[in-house]
Amino acid sequence: MLRLEGLGCGYRDMQAVHALDLTVEKGSITALLGANGAGKTSTLMCIAGHVEIKTGKILYQETDISNATPMSRVRSGIAVVPEGRRLFPRLSVKENLIVGGYVRPKIRTAAGMAKVMDLFPRLSERLDQTAGALSGGEQQMLAIGRALMSEPELLLVDELSLGLMPKMVDICYEAIAALNGAGMTIILVEQSTHRALEAADQVCVLESGHVAWKGSARAAIGNQKMIDAFLGIR
Repeated sequence: MLRLEGLGCGYRDMQAVHALDLTVEKGSITALLGANGAGKTSTLMCIAGHVEIKTGKILYQETDISNATPMSRVRSGIAVVPEGRRLFPRLSVKENLIVGGYVRPKIRTAAGMAKVMDLFPRLSERLDQTAGALSGGEQQMLAIGRALMSEPELLLVDELSLGLMPKMVDICYEAIAALNGAGMTIILVEQSTHRALEAADQVCVLESGHVAWKGSARAAIGNQKMIDAFLGIR
């Protein structure tokens, strides 16, 4: 589904990620883990087209998209759930979802919204409510739903559980599991190490923009030295 080859990326004169090699299989969940400032978000947003590539390339379904615009990447099936949700707070839940589907024909909007409502029934009760008036958990549901409106094959999720109550974290992870069970490929940036390891198939740990460890989630769970050194015990 996705291959990063020697990927280096960053902001103007600052390079946040160095020589990252990563292969993401179709239908898998990949967790990008590491401390704050390790390069996780930069990697995710580089895949989405919002952070400059400095070296290497990004291959998506065997096509080099290194120089593709963010919009063309969305059209090709890549969607991002950004850190902090970044909703349109004065727009309603329904309007935020409609905006999320802007690259798809309007005739598919109703079907897309129905799928989001099936995944997050709570949102169906709040369609006319402004996004800014939702709880943090409801906003995260809406951020995921907005991304799904573009009908992605690859979903990039940045800090899924950040700032959420445990019950809401459970709901969001159940949604991720359901989407993956239906065949969606997911890359998950997460600071909650144990939840990410439970959900993921493979793990890539970044430290100061470099790969510190890479392997299966099962191997990561069994490697206490790696967890203590790079991930802590959250």
